[in-house]
Amino acid sequence: MKFISWNVNGLRAVLGKDFENIFKNLDADILCLQETKLQEGQVDLAFDGYFSYWNYAEKKGYSGTAVFTKKEPISVFYGMGIEKHDHEGRVITLEFEDFYFVCVYTPNSQDGLKRLDYRMKWEDDFRAYLCSLKEKKGVVVCGDMNVAATEIDLKNPKTNTHNAGFTAEEREKFAELLKSGFIDTFRHFYPDLTGAYSWWSYRFHAREKNAGWRIDYFLVSENLKERLESASIHSEIFGSDHCPVEVNLLGA
Repeated sequence: MKFISWNVNGLRAVLGKDFENIFKNLDADILCLQETKLQEGQVDLAFDGYFSYWNYAEKKGYSGTAVFTKKEPISVFYGMGIEKHDHEGRVITLEFEDFYFVCVYTPNSQDGLKRLDYRMKWEDDFRAYLCSLKEKKGVVVCGDMNVAATEIDLKNPKTNTHNAGFTAEEREKFAELLKSGFIDTFRHFYPDLTGAYSWWSYRFHAREKNAGWRIDYFLVSENLKERLESASIHSEIFGSDHCPVEVNLLGA
């Protein structure tokens, strides 16, 4: 099974950059998007052979997620079921026979770390949510998780130590998530690879120089470890300041 995750930083913008052909060429069993920045009815987008599910933020032009799947899920759940977290369209959960598939767009701590305290609460609640799913069956979770986990996950770690996405607090929460029974699939296959990034600033020709961050992930619960086949980052695909990331699992 081929899974793709992509923060498109505005779906309407990326639709004008060959998105539909990119989607078809990727030919994923499940493809999910973050930061769609849509309200319901603003785009008419459907793909033959796919079921689609959308979670919209209440705030216009902000956040939002979407999932396209070839196989119809048993059930679909939007948000975490926690009032204070469920207004920004950040989580979609699809239940299949042998696993849950969770698409997430983790809140950014923002300039000056204005939202760091909220982010810490989100992290604890999201980890608890994933662990509750994991007690029932395997879990695949993916998306823009807005953190570079280690120093090799960004080009300039020393100058970003106190910046959103690379604070000690955010990295510790990510480490806690892994310790609770999840695997960073890219690092599972490439534990020491440097220069592998999924996001680049639009400023200072960052992508041209490959001065990026790896903040887009596929994690799987430990009980799916034996089904891991491959993981990759599609840095050759443009259209957003992020590029798609991929994981492949054995089995139907």
